Amino acid sequence: MTAEPKAQPQGARGTRGKPGAILLGPRFLRAFQFAAKKHAGQVRKASTTPYVAHLMGVASLALEFGGDEDIAIAALLHDVVEDCGGAPMLKEVRRRFGKRVAKIVDGCTDSDTYPKPPWRERKESYIRHLREADADTRLVSAADKLNNVRSILSDYREVGEKIWERFNGGRDGTLWYYRALVEEFQRGRPNRLIRELELAVLELEARAKKGRPRRSKR
Repeated sequence: MTAEPKAQPQGARGTRGKPGAILLGPRFLRAFQFAAKKHAGQVRKASTTPYVAHLMGVASLALEFGGDEDIAIAALLHDVVEDCGGAPMLKEVRRRFGKRVAKIVDGCTDSDTYPKPPWRERKESYIRHLREADADTRLVSAADKLNNVRSILSDYREVGEKIWERFNGGRDGTLWYYRALVEEFQRGRPNRLIRELELAVLELEARAKKGRPRRSKR
């Protein structure tokens, strides 16, 4: 069983100097600036929302569910290799932010080549990779997927079944992928992050089932 980091209790408001509090220093700020620069001009699927909003969301979840500064930095940078330069970018991440951050970013990357392999092949390979990934990587990956599913749910409420047109896997492929991810994460030690992801995927599956057009009777 893969060990998962324990989620830390969170207060409603920040407290300066509280024992055990995660401190975010200049490295975190540099990572944010680096990510914002590299992803400049990119937006989320079918929207005008800057892509950096997703990166901030993943970093927020990673911190909320027990991550430290390195993990938060990796969360900010988790897509920079896949979307902004491939393998050479990973070397730059390692040089700027250290081996631990680079290892997490590498572990969250499903392709560092262009053109990318076929969608289903990439996703199946990524799920297999997660089985051997360390707890840090699994935390950032789960935070990424939770942010994604919540975003899909929000947009589904607005546009309904049209949302599946945005995804290479379509409706069935996308639902398969997130269910497979939940099942893989559940192989590790249970925690609040995985439970939140499971709940989000269950809601997405329920909405998709309800929204699917019925076949006409003959």
